[in-house]
Parts: sequence; C-alpha cells; structure tokens
Amino acid sequence: MPSAAEADPTEPGAPEADSGTADPEVPGAGAADPGAPDARTAAPGEPGAGQPGTGEACTGEAGTGKAGTGKAGTEEAGTEEAAAEEAESEEARAEEAGPEEAEAEEAGAEGVRGRRVRFAGAARFARPAVSWAAGVLVLGALLMPNGLNRLTPFAFTRIPVEGLCCAALLLVLRPAARRAAAVGLGVGLGLLVVLKSLDMGFYSTLDRPFDLVLDWILLDDAQAFLRASAGTAGAVGAVALAVLLVLAVLVLMPLAVLRVSRVMARHSATATRSLLVLGTVWVTCAALGVQLAGVRVASTSTSTLLHNRAHQVRAGVQDKEAFAREARIDAFRDTPPDQLLTRLRGKDVLFTFIESYGRTALEDPAMAAGTASVLADGTDRLERAGFSTRSAFLTSPVTGAGSWLAHATFLSGLWIKNEQRYRNLTSSDRMTLTGAFRGTGAWRTVGIMPGVTKAWPEGKFYGLDHVYDSRDMGYRGPKFSWTPVPDQYSLAAFERLEHGRRDREPIMAEIILASSHNPWSPIPEVIGWDEVGDGSVYHGLKAAGKDPKEVWQDSEQVRTEYRRAIAYSMNSVVSYLERYGDEDTVVVLLGDHQPVPTVTRGALGRDVPVSVIAKDPEVMERIADWQWQDGLKPAPDAPVWRMDSFRDRFLTAYGP
Repeated sequence: MPSAAEADPTEPGAPEADSGTADPEVPGAGAADPGAPDARTAAPGEPGAGQPGTGEACTGEAGTGKAGTGKAGTEEAGTEEAAAEEAESEEARAEEAGPEEAEAEEAGAEGVRGRRVRFAGAARFARPAVSWAAGVLVLGALLMPNGLNRLTPFAFTRIPVEGLCCAALLLVLRPAARRAAAVGLGVGLGLLVVLKSLDMGFYSTLDRPFDLVLDWILLDDAQAFLRASAGTAGAVGAVALAVLLVLAVLVLMPLAVLRVSRVMARHSATATRSLLVLGTVWVTCAALGVQLAGVRVASTSTSTLLHNRAHQVRAGVQDKEAFAREARIDAFRDTPPDQLLTRLRGKDVLFTFIESYGRTALEDPAMAAGTASVLADGTDRLERAGFSTRSAFLTSPVTGAGSWLAHATFLSGLWIKNEQRYRNLTSSDRMTLTGAFRGTGAWRTVGIMPGVTKAWPEGKFYGLDHVYDSRDMGYRGPKFSWTPVPDQYSLAAFERLEHGRRDREPIMAEIILASSHNPWSPIPEVIGWDEVGDGSVYHGLKAAGKDPKEVWQDSEQVRTEYRRAIAYSMNSVVSYLERYGDEDTVVVLLGDHQPVPTVTRGALGRDVPVSVIAKDPEVMERIADWQWQDGLKPAPDAPVWRMDSFRDRFLTAYGP
C-alpha cells in the first residue's frame, strides 16, 4: 500500500512520494509509533521541542554541540516527513470539501490538529477499519445473489466486472464529478440490494423473481398473510423492520461508495495498478471458464440481472396488449344458454379446490407412499359408496402462492399469470365456467370461500348468486394459523346452508378448501359430522396441534406437515361424499398450485392433480375420450393439460 504522501499524478501540486509515512485511512499502511512525541506540537520545555541550548536540537538551530548531524538530523527528517504528510492531507481535504468548506476548515486548523494529536491512536485503527468495511459492503452488494439457494461463501469469491468498470470510472473523474458519481452509484447499488432481497423472498415463495411492473400489489397480500399468521403486532413489527432496513441500505451504500472513491483518489497509482491486475485476472478467468465450487470467478451477475429485469419490464408493459388479443378469442361467446351444459342438467356440480395440492404430494419420494395410501383408501371408500373417479394433471400458471390466479385461469379459460391480467379479466365480460352455469338459469350458483374475510366483488364477475365467506358460515371455533375455517366445517356449512335444503334447485358450487394452506400447522382432524356443530369443538383440536414456529425450524417437518394437511383435506372430501353424496352429485376436485419451494425443492414443475367424481355412468362416459386414469391418484404418465384449457373441454364434453 502506498504511503499517504504518494502523489496523485493527476493532481498538480501533490507532494513527493515518501515511503516513511502512511495515510492512517489506508488499511495496512505503516504509521509512526503512537507514543513518539510530535515535533510540531510539543510544548516548550518538553522533550523533542527543539529549543536551542538543550543539547538535543531537532531543527538544526544552534545548540550545545549535538545539532546538524547526529540525532538532530534524524529528528529533522522526521519533521519534514510529518510536514509532508500534513500538507498532503490538508490538500486532499481541501480538494474534497470545496472553497468555502476549505476556508472554514483552515480557520479551525489549529484546534483540529490538537484533537488529531489526542485521538491519533484511535483514528489510526478506526479509519482503516471504516474504509475496509465500506469496501466489503460495496463488494458484497455487487456479489450478493438474488436467491437463497445461491447464497454461499463461494458466491463472494468472484470478481465482479461491474465493480471494475465503476472503479475505473471513479478514478478518471474530477473531484466534483467523482463525488456526484459515487452518490449516484451508491443509491443504485442500494436499490439493487433491495431488488435482490425481494427476489429472494419471491423465489422462496413463488419460485420466480420479483416483477417490477406487476408484483407491487402482492406486497399488500404478503402483509395480510403475516397479519393472519403472526397477528397484527407481528405484522406491523415485520413491516417496520423491513422499512428501516431499506432506509439503512439506501443511506449506507452511497456513504460506502464515497469512502471507497476517496481512498482510491488518494492512492490513484496503486488503485490503477490493482485494477489492471484484476482486469487481467477477470479476462483470463472468463476465457478459461474458471470456477470455484461451481461458481464462475469472472462474474457478470449484476449486469445480467439488470438486463433480464429490463426485458421483464418491457414484457410486462407489452403483456396488457397480448392479453387483450388472447381474451378476444372465445369459442363459446355466442353459444346460446340453452345449449350450454345440457348433459349436466339436474346435477349438483361442485368445483372443489384443495389449496397447494400439487404433483409433489404424489411423487416426491418422501411423501409419495403416505399420499398414495390416503388416495388409495379414498378411492376404495368412494367405490363402495357408488362413485367412479377419473384423474389427470393440470399445469397451473403459478406455484407457491397466487391461488386466485389459478382459480381465474381454470374458470375463465385464459392464462392468468399475474395481477395485471387478473384485474383486466375481472373487469371484462368474459364468460367463466361458473358464469356459464348461471347463464343457463338451471342452477343456483354459490361460493364457499373460507379464506375471504372482507367484501369480494369478484363474485359478481364469476357469476355466483351468493358467496359465503368466513363471516357467513356461523363458525365459532379458532383460526388454524392462516386458515380461518377448517375444511370439514366448510363442507358442513355448505351442506347446512345450501345442499341440505329441501325443495331446492340444482346447485353449482365453487368450494375452496384452505386447511392445506401454508404454514400447514396446526392441522385439525376429521371428526364425526354430528360433532362439527358451530366449530367450538376445534378449540381442543387446535391445542393438540403443532406450533408453526417450531415446525418451520426444520424443512423436513414442514414437508411432513404439508403431506398431513393434504391428507386431511382429501379425507374431508371423501367423508363428505360418503355421507351426503347422491346420484346427482358431480365433483371436480383439483389443486390450485404447487406448494412453496421449501416443500417442492424446485422439482416437479407446476402440475396439480385433478379428478372428476360421479355416480352417474353417463357423466363419466362423456369424458371417456379424455383418457384420464381411474382412481384419485393419477400416475406420473397421466395426461397433462394446461389449466386454461379445462373450461372449453368441459363445456364441450357436457354440451349438446
């Protein structure tokens, strides 16, 4: 590391380089003994003050015989070195501060020098530490990955090309421009850290990065999830902490870049040589594809991320027009109502969604055996009750979360992959599958929505005559983490409020079963239907369950509880059909999306199981050409359809 007196060749008037002194701000720079006296500031009468006649003059003035060469010459050299260091330091400060600040600083120079002497020891260690910390912060921000699965020590052993380019830019700029550029780069780097942090959260939940155009509204949904799972106080605390962290990053990062730029400017020769060496290493590693533990040493991750995000923004803006073109295509737009769903007239049709029920539950090696046993038992019980079952897979537009997008895709026949499409869909006149039932006038259409806790205007778009949310079911039991109402109670409420009524018309119901919603604990048990009552019985069942905070400390426990939650939801449906199903009951049972990556571990895509269950042989005969497989469990090679294709296939199968 060069000394503090090393000249910046781009700045006129810089002092000559002197290897005997060091800038205390530069990590590792040498420094004088903190206990040595300062010849410039020692008080008269103290050792080293250089008074004539003491016999130890250090300035070459008249003495008693020891001035000029000996010890006096040594101390004279030390004085010159200190003066050079002081001059260089003063010049650097004046350059950074500007004329007005420099004048004020000169006016208080004597006081500053006095304080510098008193705190020289502490500053000698603190200032290099701050400089090192600033450099580590900047480098960490550049190398920080945007996914938790890539957050390893080797991710920080790379050489970021973006850092080399920015450092070169700062070196060639004049002081004023350098300060402005450093602040701008620091703010940009802070925003980059925030974006990468959002990506981490979205990859962990939705298995995709944050969308700068379309995903802001999901932050409100995340807060609602926190409030439902951790309570209002926990949600407010989490949001406040997140805001403070964002502000801290946006303040500290510009300060860090400014600090680094000043150190580089004071030691521009060394910084230039270092950049040339690192640039050569980067080019060599890039050409040879050098890796450490599978991580490329020559990194372009930040520029790649920004390029991809720019493309994402363009795609998000263009998606509105693309969706409008897709929505204009509707094979059933002009179909007369009396020609819709003619083969299901008189039937009670229940579209039943099981939250987070994905292919993982069937095929993950750690879950497959347990889930297969539940599905095999359910198939046998349904057969004994007179039901037939056919199953396959649908590919959901989302994974990890976003149930409403999957429901919209399934019912509308359009690929609803983001919130913008959802808003455009629900403000249109697109005929949904549920709306088709209502349009015929042959069914009463209802929704059982236990996860809805406030007004839900979308019910009108979906063509539902009435929506029963968590406030309308008469539930007097406890919440099970996020889930306001257990699945068995939701089905019991449907039976009490609609299906079990006498002299009713046929019903089409959209039923959402939410007990298998993240965090999957505590999980209720299936009880006797006569025991359900107003739900008070669930207080004891919840107390016997597991604490989600403990479960989520171990990913294997999370996966186990997820499998158990799916089993509970499936057993609730099978038990309901055993008890209340009849010759006119038709059920379409499906998952909405795969669970979060903690459960899927990034495998098995976005497929969800789907089954059609009915007693009437004609109902099953109408879908024989679908080539779906018998039973509740589709095999790995079962047919796979896009979820948006189901509406048209279903309307075709049960049309004239």
